[in-house]
Amino acid sequence: MFLQALYLVNNVAVIYPQDPVLRMGSNLTASCWIHPDLGIHASSLFWTLNGQQLPNSLYRVLSPTNLSVTLAGLNASRQTSGDNLVCHNHKGHILAGSCLYVGMPPAKSVNLTCWSRNTKDLTCSWAPGGKGETNISTQYTLKYKLRWYGKEKECEDYTHTQPYSCSITRDLHLFTPYEIWVEASNQLGQATSDVITLDILDVVTTDPPSGVTVGRVGQLEDQLSVRWEAPPALKDFLFQAKYQIRYRLEDSQDWKVMDDVGNQTSCRLAGLRPGTVYFVQVRCNPVGIYGSRKAGIWSEWSHPTAASTPHSERLMSGSCDSKSSGDSNSTLRRELKQFFGWVRKHAYGCSSMSMKMYDQWRVLMQKSHKARNQVLQGDKS
Repeated sequence: MFLQALYLVNNVAVIYPQDPVLRMGSNLTASCWIHPDLGIHASSLFWTLNGQQLPNSLYRVLSPTNLSVTLAGLNASRQTSGDNLVCHNHKGHILAGSCLYVGMPPAKSVNLTCWSRNTKDLTCSWAPGGKGETNISTQYTLKYKLRWYGKEKECEDYTHTQPYSCSITRDLHLFTPYEIWVEASNQLGQATSDVITLDILDVVTTDPPSGVTVGRVGQLEDQLSVRWEAPPALKDFLFQAKYQIRYRLEDSQDWKVMDDVGNQTSCRLAGLRPGTVYFVQVRCNPVGIYGSRKAGIWSEWSHPTAASTPHSERLMSGSCDSKSSGDSNSTLRRELKQFFGWVRKHAYGCSSMSMKMYDQWRVLMQKSHKARNQVLQGDKS
C-alpha cells in the first residue's frame, strides 16, 4: 500500500505488480490504483491485454480507487518484449500500463559442437534445450577453461549471423584439453549444459583447397583432369590431408562425390559425358595433424570450377552408316567398355597408378575409328 501511494504522488494511476515475470500457466491478479484527485470511481475503468478489452467478469472493485483483474492460465508471451496490460478510464484514455513476461525457465543447451579454423580460433555452436525458445529473454553464455589448471572464462565474440554461436580468438593453447559448456539463464531460472572436453588439434578444419583447375585430357571425350593446391595456412604443419571431389552436370543439382582421392593434389575424372559442361569442387580434411588420431573435420567446398569434355566424333558424325559400320561401332564400344571396366576396377577414381597406357590406347582407338569412318564415307561416294 505504501509503494502504491508513493507512485501515485507523481502519476495519475499505477498498476501493481509492475512488469511481472511469470511461468506459463500461472494466474495473475493485477490492480489499477488511481489518484483520488482524478475524481473518478474505479468501477468506471476497464482493462485491455494487447489491445483487446478484457471481460468485466474478470474485474473486481477493491475500493473507489482500485480495480483489479484476474487472469488465469496465462499463455506464453507473444514476443520477448512482453504482453501489454493496460488500465483505461471510461473514455478509453490510458491511465497506466504494465508488461507481462510469461515463459519458461531454460532447459540445458544441447548439441554443443566446436571447431577451429586453421588453429587460429575455436568456435562453438549449440542449440537451446527442451522445446527451444523460452518465450522470454534468455541469456546464453559460452564458458571454458583449460582442463587441469585453467581459470574459468567467458567467450566474448558472439556471432550475430548465428544466434547460438561464439568464437574464442585469444590465448589459445594447443596440446592442452579444454572443458567447454553453455550456461542459459533468464528471470525464471538457469541451466548448464553437459561439459565437453576437446583438444583444438582434434577439431581443426582448414580453408578450402586453392588454385583448383579443371582441364581436358587431350581429346578423350569422357575425362577431365582436376588439380589443386593444399590449403595455404596449413602447408607448414605436420599433417596428412585427404581430399574429396564432387562434380555435377551444368543443368543438374545432383553432385557425385569421389571419396577415394587420398592425399594427392590431382585427380582424373572418368566416365563423363562427351561434350558436356561439368562443375567441380574440392574440399580438405586435415587428418593426423600433429599426430592426432581423430577423424578430422572437412573444410567447406572450394568455389565451383567449370570445364567441358570434348565432343564425341561418333556423335558429331550424325550419319547413318551401313550395317558393317554399325557392327564395327558396336565392337568398338564393346571393346572400350571392357577395357575401361578393367581400368576402373584396378585404378578406380584417383589411384596413383599410371593412366598413360590407357590414354594411348584410347587415342589409338579413336584415330582408328576416325580412319575407318573416312574409308566408309569414301566407299559411299
